[in-house]
Parts: sequence; C-alpha cells; structure tokens
Amino acid sequence: MQPRSLLTPAGLGTPPSPRSAAIFAKGFRPFFLVAAAFAAAMVPVWLLVLNGELASSPYLDPSVWHAHEMIFGFVVAVIAGFLLTAVANWTQRETLVARPLAMLVGLWLAGRVGITLSALLPRGLPALLDLAFLPALMLGLGRPLIAAKNRRNFVMLGILAGLLLANLIVHLEALGLAAPGSARRASLVSIDLILLMITIISGRVYPMFTRNASGAQTIRSLPRLDAASVVAMALLAAATVTQPGRNLTGALAVVAGLLSAARALHWGAIYSRREPLLWILHAGHAWLVIGLLLRGAAALGARFPDSLATHALTVGAIGSATLGMMARVSLGHSGRMLVPPAPMKAAFAAVNVAAAVRVVGPLLLPAHYLGSLIIAAALWSIAFGMFLVVYAPILSRARLDGRPG
Repeated sequence: MQPRSLLTPAGLGTPPSPRSAAIFAKGFRPFFLVAAAFAAAMVPVWLLVLNGELASSPYLDPSVWHAHEMIFGFVVAVIAGFLLTAVANWTQRETLVARPLAMLVGLWLAGRVGITLSALLPRGLPALLDLAFLPALMLGLGRPLIAAKNRRNFVMLGILAGLLLANLIVHLEALGLAAPGSARRASLVSIDLILLMITIISGRVYPMFTRNASGAQTIRSLPRLDAASVVAMALLAAATVTQPGRNLTGALAVVAGLLSAARALHWGAIYSRREPLLWILHAGHAWLVIGLLLRGAAALGARFPDSLATHALTVGAIGSATLGMMARVSLGHSGRMLVPPAPMKAAFAAVNVAAAVRVVGPLLLPAHYLGSLIIAAALWSIAFGMFLVVYAPILSRARLDGRPG
C-alpha cells in the first residue's frame, strides 16, 4: 500500500502536554533545526582545519573527522527528524514527542560534544556518547513499526543498523582496535546506505509530489525500475564493504546510475521548474545519477579523483535532498501551504551551485583548488544558514491549524 504523503496534516497518537514546548511536539522540529545549524557551521570549520588554522580533534584523522561529523552529525539528524515524522504517518502511531524527544536530541548533542572534546575525555567515552544515538532512535522507530506490523518499512531499521555498524568501525579504528583505513571505508559505506534510503524514499514520493502539484497523469513510478534501482544501490553498498575489485564496483555504480536515470524519466521533472519545493528534489536526484556515473567512471580508470564523485553524491544529491525535504516537511507538518518563503529559492540554488563548484572547479581550475573549496563551502553554509533563519520561527511555534504536531 502506498504510504501517506508526509505533507498530509495529521494529528496522531496522544498529543504532547500543553506545557511542552512546540519545538518538541514532533521529531522534525528540533532535528531539522540542529541539522541546519550544524551543516552551516561545520563546513567552514573544516576549511579552517584543512588550511591549518584550526586543530581538529586528535581522536579522529582530520578527513575522517570531517566525513564522520557530516554523516553522523548532520545527515543522521535529518534522517532522525524525517523518520520520526514519517513513521508516525505510516503507522498511525506516535513515535517520540515531548520529553523523550528532548532526551533523544540530547543524545545527539552529547555525541557532538564527545567528539569535539575527545582530548579531554577518558578513552572510550567519546565512542560511547556518539554510538548511543542510533540505537535510541531505532527503538523509538521500531516500536510503532512493529506494533503496526508495517513490514514494508522495516528496511529503514536495517539501514539505521548498517549506519550504526559503520559508526562503530570508525570508533574502533580511532581506539586502535580496527585496521588502518577501516574508518574511511566505513564512511563510504555510510554514504551508500544514505543514498539507498534516498533511492527508496524518492521512488515513493517524488512522482507523487510532482503529479499532485502539476495534475499531469503521465507522471508515474515504475515498480520494476524502482526495485531494480534499490537492488543496484544495495549491491553497490555491499561491494563497498567487501571491496571485490574496482572493475566490479565501477560497473555496479554505472548500472545504479543508469537505472536511477531511467526511472526518473517518468517522474515529470519538467513540470517542476516553477515549483521550488519540487525542482530541488529533482535536482538532487539528478546529482545522484551524475555522482554514481562519475564514481563508476573513476573506478573504471577515468583520470579524475574519485573525491569528485563523492562530493557530487554528498554536496549535490544528499545536500539537495535533505534541504528540499526539510523545507517541504516543515511547511506541511506545521499546517502551512506548500509555498516556500522567498529566500529558500536562493538557498536551493546555492546548494546546487556549491555542488557544481565542488565537482567541476578542481577539474577546470586545478591551480585554484582551495579557492573552489572556499566558494563551495560558503554557498553550502549560506544555503543551510538561510534555512535556519527562515524556518526557525516555523519550527519553534505551534501548528497554524491548531492540531498537535
């Protein structure tokens, strides 16, 4: 059965106490706020570390620290806000609100503090603080999914379990208990798992959103192509884990990219050009295709660094998908019309230009590599900073229609 749109206003379960702050009335509210703030701040901090102007935590290698905090800090916070809200709609059962939600946010913050202050903490404590978040999130999501027998979405718990295992491996290397290089591979696997989740969710909702907005009945999803795309992404993640050889991994990336492109042909992207909340999602999916094809080409011998493919997938695909879904879900679930505030059009453009500069800049102007990084970082921070400024009042106030959530 097709899941209900995340944008359908719904009051589910027992509403929080009237004394509870609106910010903790639904999972998307606090997590989208902290995710946007973290995204806007962390990339400039990374540039300062990269340029030697700021020392990174000695607990993690600087590049691993950057990847870890963007994945398990920023992206996992967005996933938490999204799934806590979506699972309530999918199951018609509440997930976490009020005090339990505040405690979960506290766990996320504890992980960030633990990593930042790792040099001052006892050995192993940063790992414990950071690793506590995903099991707590899985518990909050698993109870309503299992109670409702919503087997279709058990895959989300599986992806979160994979992210937890990858995070554990990062910490094990930091503690000297895993082979050198394990953390880097675990980070790449984490990106694949996040892309797998995006592949699943996009097939369910992007065509529906576009058809509902445009009225074009030719827009549709093709279940076989959707399933093939999901399988291809899952196989690519498995290949990243087992490292069977660059040729096989490259071929899987190309196949996943082509399948993703093929299914999107029927999603009506052309109808989204005047709807910012739609075109940002379609743009993110286009970056997914580009990134997968670049990754395949790099693995098969093309002469450019595979980091360009990685940033097409992270800055472009993940950046656009997270910003677009945060903007859309925040409006729909606060009882507002699906019309983004005017500054968000510039924010959507900024994150896509950031991706283009980060991917194309090093190729066209290799002598100005640091300059392209600074421009891309500035645009990224502007995009998520705009979301923070524009949406903070929306996320911290009660729904306009008076419903709980």
